[in-house]
Amino acid sequence: MKGGKLIIFSAPSGSGKTTIVRHLLERPELNLAFSVSATSRPRRGKEKNKEHYYFMSVSEFKQHIKNDDFLEWEEVYRDNFYGTLKSEVERLWSEGKNVIFDIDVVGGLRIKKKFPEQTLAVFVKPPSVDELKIRLKKRSTESDDKINMRIAKASVELATAPQFDKIIKNYDLDVALKEAEQLVADFVQDSNKE
Repeated sequence: MKGGKLIIFSAPSGSGKTTIVRHLLERPELNLAFSVSATSRPRRGKEKNKEHYYFMSVSEFKQHIKNDDFLEWEEVYRDNFYGTLKSEVERLWSEGKNVIFDIDVVGGLRIKKKFPEQTLAVFVKPPSVDELKIRLKKRSTESDDKINMRIAKASVELATAPQFDKIIKNYDLDVALKEAEQLVADFVQDSNKE
Protein backbone atom coordinates (compact mmCIF):
# COMPACT_ATOMS: atom_id res chain seq x y z
CA MET A 1 0.00 0.00 0.00
CA LYS A 2 1.39 3.34 -1.07
CA GLY A 3 -0.39 6.63 -1.29
CA GLY A 4 -1.05 10.00 0.29
CA LYS A 5 -0.88 11.18 3.86
CA LEU A 6 -2.67 9.68 6.85
CA ILE A 7 -3.96 11.97 9.60
CA ILE A 8 -5.10 10.25 12.77
CA PHE A 9 -7.19 11.79 15.53
CA SER A 10 -7.51 9.61 18.62
CA ALA A 11 -8.91 10.27 22.08
CA PRO A 12 -11.21 8.88 24.73
CA SER A 13 -14.92 9.08 23.82
CA GLY A 14 -16.25 12.56 24.51
CA SER A 15 -12.95 14.40 24.03
CA GLY A 16 -14.11 16.22 20.89
CA LYS A 17 -12.13 14.36 18.23
CA THR A 18 -15.18 13.79 16.02
CA THR A 19 -16.06 17.49 16.14
CA ILE A 20 -12.47 18.38 15.20
CA VAL A 21 -12.37 15.86 12.33
CA ARG A 22 -15.69 17.15 10.94
CA HIS A 23 -14.31 20.70 11.04
CA LEU A 24 -11.15 19.68 9.18
CA LEU A 25 -13.15 17.88 6.49
CA GLU A 26 -14.87 21.20 5.71
CA ARG A 27 -11.48 22.79 4.81
CA PRO A 28 -11.08 22.06 1.06
CA GLU A 29 -7.47 23.28 1.00
CA LEU A 30 -6.47 20.30 3.20
CA ASN A 31 -7.69 17.79 0.55
CA LEU A 32 -8.99 15.36 3.17
CA ALA A 33 -11.33 12.40 2.90
CA PHE A 34 -12.75 10.52 5.87
CA SER A 35 -11.88 6.88 6.37
CA VAL A 36 -15.09 5.06 7.25
CA SER A 37 -14.32 2.35 9.81
CA ALA A 38 -15.85 -1.10 9.95
CA THR A 39 -17.63 -2.26 13.11
CA SER A 40 -19.59 -5.18 14.46
CA ARG A 41 -21.55 -3.03 16.90
CA PRO A 42 -25.22 -2.29 16.22
CA ARG A 43 -26.22 0.95 14.51
CA ARG A 44 -27.17 3.88 16.72
CA GLY A 45 -29.91 6.34 15.87
CA LYS A 46 -29.77 7.47 12.25
CA GLU A 47 -26.40 5.95 11.38
CA LYS A 48 -26.09 4.71 7.80
CA ASN A 49 -24.04 1.83 6.43
CA LYS A 50 -20.97 2.95 4.39
CA GLU A 51 -21.45 6.55 5.58
CA HIS A 52 -20.92 6.32 9.33
CA TYR A 53 -19.48 2.79 9.45
CA TYR A 54 -19.30 -0.36 7.43
CA PHE A 55 -21.67 -2.33 9.65
CA MET A 56 -21.13 -6.10 9.70
CA SER A 57 -21.90 -9.07 11.89
CA VAL A 58 -19.28 -10.48 14.27
CA SER A 59 -18.81 -13.47 11.94
CA GLU A 60 -18.37 -11.21 8.88
CA PHE A 61 -15.82 -9.12 10.78
CA LYS A 62 -13.89 -12.23 11.83
CA GLN A 63 -13.87 -13.44 8.20
CA HIS A 64 -12.30 -10.12 7.13
CA ILE A 65 -9.66 -10.59 9.86
CA LYS A 66 -8.90 -14.08 8.49
CA ASN A 67 -8.63 -12.65 4.98
CA ASP A 68 -6.14 -9.97 6.19
CA ASP A 69 -8.48 -7.24 4.88
CA PHE A 70 -7.76 -4.79 7.72
CA LEU A 71 -5.01 -2.22 8.06
CA GLU A 72 -5.75 -2.43 11.78
CA TRP A 73 -8.53 -3.84 13.95
CA GLU A 74 -9.39 -4.27 17.58
CA GLU A 75 -11.99 -5.92 19.77
CA VAL A 76 -12.76 -2.77 21.80
CA TYR A 77 -15.38 -4.45 23.97
CA ARG A 78 -16.49 -8.10 23.93
CA ASP A 79 -17.77 -8.95 20.39
CA ASN A 80 -17.56 -5.24 19.58
CA PHE A 81 -14.96 -5.00 16.82
CA TYR A 82 -13.70 -1.89 15.01
CA GLY A 83 -11.22 -1.73 12.18
CA THR A 84 -9.92 0.04 9.10
CA LEU A 85 -10.36 -1.80 5.81
CA LYS A 86 -7.31 -1.61 3.52
CA SER A 87 -9.72 -1.20 0.59
CA GLU A 88 -11.17 1.97 2.15
CA VAL A 89 -7.76 3.67 2.44
CA GLU A 90 -6.74 2.53 -1.05
CA ARG A 91 -10.02 3.89 -2.46
CA LEU A 92 -9.42 7.34 -0.94
CA TRP A 93 -5.77 7.41 -1.98
CA SER A 94 -6.81 6.53 -5.55
CA GLU A 95 -8.95 9.69 -5.47
CA GLY A 96 -5.79 11.68 -4.62
CA LYS A 97 -6.93 12.44 -1.08
CA ASN A 98 -5.16 12.60 2.26
CA VAL A 99 -6.99 10.22 4.59
CA ILE A 100 -8.24 11.39 7.98
CA PHE A 101 -9.22 9.01 10.77
CA ASP A 102 -11.39 9.40 13.86
CA ILE A 103 -10.10 6.28 15.54
CA ASP A 104 -9.44 4.51 18.83
CA VAL A 105 -5.94 5.04 20.30
CA VAL A 106 -4.77 1.46 19.74
CA GLY A 107 -5.80 1.53 16.07
CA GLY A 108 -4.27 4.97 15.60
CA LEU A 109 -0.91 3.86 16.99
CA ARG A 110 -0.96 0.70 14.84
CA ILE A 111 -1.41 2.76 11.67
CA LYS A 112 1.35 5.15 12.79
CA LYS A 113 3.68 2.19 13.31
CA LYS A 114 2.93 0.77 9.82
CA PHE A 115 3.30 4.14 8.04
CA PRO A 116 5.58 6.27 10.26
CA GLU A 117 6.61 8.78 7.56
CA GLN A 118 3.16 9.19 6.01
CA THR A 119 1.24 9.61 9.27
CA LEU A 120 0.48 12.49 11.61
CA ALA A 121 -0.97 11.06 14.83
CA VAL A 122 -2.81 13.57 17.04
CA PHE A 123 -4.19 12.86 20.50
CA VAL A 124 -7.10 15.01 21.70
CA LYS A 125 -6.95 15.47 25.45
CA PRO A 126 -10.13 16.35 27.38
CA PRO A 127 -10.17 18.90 30.21
CA SER A 128 -10.75 16.09 32.76
CA VAL A 129 -12.30 12.66 33.19
CA ASP A 130 -15.21 14.32 35.03
CA GLU A 131 -15.85 16.54 31.99
CA LEU A 132 -15.78 13.43 29.77
CA LYS A 133 -18.49 11.84 31.89
CA ILE A 134 -20.65 14.98 31.61
CA ARG A 135 -20.21 15.08 27.80
CA LEU A 136 -21.05 11.39 27.42
CA LYS A 137 -24.20 11.74 29.54
CA LYS A 138 -25.31 14.76 27.46
CA ARG A 139 -25.17 12.62 24.29
CA SER A 140 -27.97 10.40 25.68
CA THR A 141 -26.92 7.58 23.33
CA GLU A 142 -25.69 5.01 25.85
CA SER A 143 -26.61 3.40 29.16
CA ASP A 144 -24.86 4.33 32.41
CA ASP A 145 -23.03 0.98 32.27
CA LYS A 146 -21.64 1.77 28.80
CA ILE A 147 -20.64 5.27 29.94
CA ASN A 148 -18.84 3.82 32.97
CA MET A 149 -17.01 1.35 30.67
CA ARG A 150 -15.91 4.27 28.47
CA ILE A 151 -14.72 6.28 31.50
CA ALA A 152 -12.71 3.32 32.80
CA LYS A 153 -11.12 2.92 29.35
CA ALA A 154 -10.36 6.67 29.18
CA SER A 155 -7.74 6.44 31.95
CA VAL A 156 -5.83 3.81 29.97
CA GLU A 157 -6.19 5.82 26.75
CA LEU A 158 -4.96 9.03 28.38
CA ALA A 159 -1.74 7.24 29.32
CA THR A 160 -0.99 6.66 25.60
CA ALA A 161 -0.97 10.39 24.75
CA PRO A 162 2.86 10.72 24.82
CA GLN A 163 3.12 8.10 22.03
CA PHE A 164 1.37 10.44 19.57
CA ASP A 165 3.13 13.07 17.42
CA LYS A 166 1.05 15.93 18.81
CA ILE A 167 -1.37 16.49 21.71
CA ILE A 168 -4.22 18.98 21.45
CA LYS A 169 -5.76 19.96 24.77
CA ASN A 170 -9.47 20.49 24.12
CA TYR A 171 -10.28 22.92 26.93
CA ASP A 172 -11.69 25.49 24.50
CA LEU A 173 -13.15 24.07 21.28
CA ASP A 174 -12.39 27.14 19.10
CA VAL A 175 -8.73 27.07 20.16
CA ALA A 176 -8.54 23.29 19.60
CA LEU A 177 -10.07 23.63 16.11
CA LYS A 178 -7.54 26.31 15.10
CA GLU A 179 -4.65 24.28 16.49
CA ALA A 180 -5.79 21.14 14.65
CA GLU A 181 -6.24 23.05 11.40
CA GLN A 182 -2.71 24.51 11.63
CA LEU A 183 -1.13 21.13 12.48
CA VAL A 184 -2.80 19.39 9.54
CA ALA A 185 -2.13 22.26 7.12
CA ASP A 186 1.58 22.23 8.02
CA PHE A 187 1.76 18.43 7.66
CA VAL A 188 -0.03 18.39 4.30
CA GLN A 189 2.02 21.31 2.93
CA ASP A 190 5.26 19.64 3.99
CA SER A 191 4.21 16.54 2.07
CA ASN A 192 3.43 18.62 -1.04
CA LYS A 193 7.02 19.94 -1.05
CA GLU A 194 8.55 16.45 -1.07
